[in-house]
This record gives sequence, C-alpha cells and structure tokens, in this order.
Amino acid sequence: MKFPKVYPIKEIAAIIDCDFVGDENFPVHGMNEIHVVEPGDIVFVDHPKYYDKALQSAATIVLINKEVDCPEGKALLISDDPFRDFNKLTKHFQPFKAAGAAIAPTAKIGEGTVIQPNVVVGENVTIGKNCLIYSNVVIYDNAVIGDNVIIHAGTVLGADAFYYKKRPEGFDQLLSGGRVVIKDNVGIGALCTIDRGVTGDTTIGEGSKIDNQVHIGHDTVIGKKCLIAAQTGIAGCVIIEDEVTIWGQVGTTSGITIGSKAVLLAQSGISKSLEGGKVYFGYPAEESREKLKQLAHIKRIPEILEKLKK
Repeated sequence: MKFPKVYPIKEIAAIIDCDFVGDENFPVHGMNEIHVVEPGDIVFVDHPKYYDKALQSAATIVLINKEVDCPEGKALLISDDPFRDFNKLTKHFQPFKAAGAAIAPTAKIGEGTVIQPNVVVGENVTIGKNCLIYSNVVIYDNAVIGDNVIIHAGTVLGADAFYYKKRPEGFDQLLSGGRVVIKDNVGIGALCTIDRGVTGDTTIGEGSKIDNQVHIGHDTVIGKKCLIAAQTGIAGCVIIEDEVTIWGQVGTTSGITIGSKAVLLAQSGISKSLEGGKVYFGYPAEESREKLKQLAHIKRIPEILEKLKK
C-alpha cells in the first residue's frame, strides 16, 4: 500500500503514538507485508525469530517491539504491539467507508460493460470495457477489473485476508487494505471468492479462466492463461505462473510457487513449490507417474502379506 504522499517518520510515529529511531524527516512511502516490501515501505515484526528477516528486507522502516541496532539507511518505529499499530496505520490510510449506493459514485465503468441487477460495486472500483457482471456479484472498494471480463453470479471480489494473531482473549485480525486486480479477458465462475491483499494486490493474470466455487487467498498472483477447475482452494501469498492447469478440489499451502505449464490433477494437496512443465498428483503431490506407481504397490500389500504367510 502506497500512501497518498511521502510522510516524514515523525508524522507516522505520531499517528500510532510510538517512538522512532532515525532522522525525524526519514521518508515513508507506504507499508507492506514482508514478501512484497520495497524501499520506503514499513514492515512490521513482533517476534525475535523474524527480527533479522525484517531488518534485512527491502523495507527501509521496521515497526518492531524492541529497540535493536538499526541497519544503515533504515529507520525504526518502536511499538509495544506492532501488529496493533500496523492495523492503526491501515485504518488511517485506508478507512472503511459505508456504502451509500449499490454502485458507488466514485466507481469508473467502461463503455459496453453490462452490470446485472443486485450487483454491488464499491468505492474507487475501476471496471474496463465490454465486461459482463452477473447478478449478486460484490466488488469491494479499490478493485481493478480489465476489459472483456466475465464474472458470474454470487462471486465476491475483495473480502478480507484470513490472517489472525492469537491473543489470550481470542483472535485479532490483521486488517486488509489491499486490492483485487483482474486483468483483461479473465473469466470467473459463480460463487467464487477472491480475497484482497493485506497491503498489496491479489492478481489474476490476463486470459485466465476460473471455474465455479474457487477460493483464492490474499496476495496470491495467478499468471496468464491459467485454468482452475471447481472447488479448488488456493492459500494466500501463492505464485502461480503462466499456463498452469489446476483440476477440481486441489488445495495448496501458502507462500509457494507453481511453475509455468504445470498440471495439478484433481484432489491433489500441494505442500511445497513445484517445478513447471510437469504433471502432479496426490498428497503430498508428486509427479503423477511416480505417485501412481506408489499406489499400485500399496494395492499389492495384501497379496504380498498372504504370500509371506505361506
């Protein structure tokens, strides 16, 4: 998430009422999760296990719960609860606005686009030319939709990320201030859910086609001309490269990469990154020929046991 202007760190510290280390005019351009940070961004860290990762990341401002040695060219925001204060910044720079109309007056809708009854289009949404949006679709604030996109009934674009911190009193949600970005010529089936990024974008690449009842988690990036069949669940922060085919009821863990032109057969469970250009099956997913050989051997176990008894 980029701020509307560059702020000095002393102003950011005042918003969240915390101390800082560094020049009071140190420039702050925005805030992001660690996997998408850039110079000028704030990243937060609240566990010693991840201090080094945050301090050595591309982020130049680290929101941290302990004063530590500050790397050269960076600044620190010292907070007793970085998770809480990251949320404060999201609320400040991306506040929730109650809808005053089914289609927000700030939405921009391209020529030739058809929007069926009962669609909700949020603030600052951009929809391109010649799109078809069927009934009961909900498009949350700030989403960007390209040209020639079809979205079928009941789909939701931009719900919050499934991201929580466990506290003694229950679960505290990390607020989402990112977007959903749908490129040109994408097709999205009925009753799909595509969550927005926490601070960045969840992106569906040009020409990709998504079947009914597919879930795509926050900050996931899907490449060009991918095919994703029904009831697939893709976790957050996944990268799916171009021309990947995913068959029905596949599930993935978060933070992995699926290489270009990979094929994931139905009901596979993806627990780690996979190389492109191969066919995978099973849980944990392996190359399909190897996995099918393993299953064939397993089926022979009763026969082998009977022979051993004789």
